[in-house]
Amino acid sequence: MEEATLTWKTKSFDTLSLDELYKILQLRQAVFILEQACVYSDLDNKDQKSFHLMGWQGNTLAAYTRLIPPGISYADAASIGRVIVAGNFRGSGIGEELMLRSIDETEALFGRGTIKIGAQQHLRGFYNRLGFEQSSDPYMDAGILHIEMTRPLAERG
Repeated sequence: MEEATLTWKTKSFDTLSLDELYKILQLRQAVFILEQACVYSDLDNKDQKSFHLMGWQGNTLAAYTRLIPPGISYADAASIGRVIVAGNFRGSGIGEELMLRSIDETEALFGRGTIKIGAQQHLRGFYNRLGFEQSSDPYMDAGILHIEMTRPLAERG
């Protein structure tokens, strides 16, 4: 696929349009439930308290993360979850751009601090390159091996 130029938007739940919400849920279902064959409760009551970072190419949602305030997923840290790049946009570096933007947005929204994620274990190297370190033993979640990863407050030059 040729390199995509995306338009990035971050919105609180109550400012999402119905079309945006539908496309977010559609992409999450397509990747996590259908592609990865996971049976889990995607609608976990965290969306309403979170911000939603979306990467659009025209009317197509190409990339998405959910930015979760401290005290929701982890008592002591903000979190980035539901990290998705649509299948036809993978392999072009969008995943790294998505995570770098997610880290910046998380810090802008909730202050600079520790960020924790629940990552699929096979993606540990990807998240290591972004400053995350494994902080738990592996555990099963929705039939896929996961690890908790923590990105400590980093010094900026």
